Amino acid sequence: MTNVRVRYFAGARGAVGLSEETVTMPEGATVRDLVTELGTRHGEKLTRVLTACSFLLDGVAVRDQSIAVPNDSGVDILPPFAGG
Repeated sequence: MTNVRVRYFAGARGAVGLSEETVTMPEGATVRDLVTELGTRHGEKLTRVLTACSFLLDGVAVRDQSIAVPNDSGVDILPPFAGG
């Protein structure tokens, strides 16, 4: 099994009601698998937010969601930010 520390920011945090949680995934799970699990776990509100999010895996931007998530890694979920 793979343990992943998931940190939520901005709208994702609001949709989940948490700033952080640990998710246990099967070994070999991908970022896409994790995103699917989070949507299932937290429902439609988060699922909608996730479609616009970018993801960091251990601080590195994820360009390909088919990349495997290593055990004890961290994934940051970053919705688009408004600003100027």
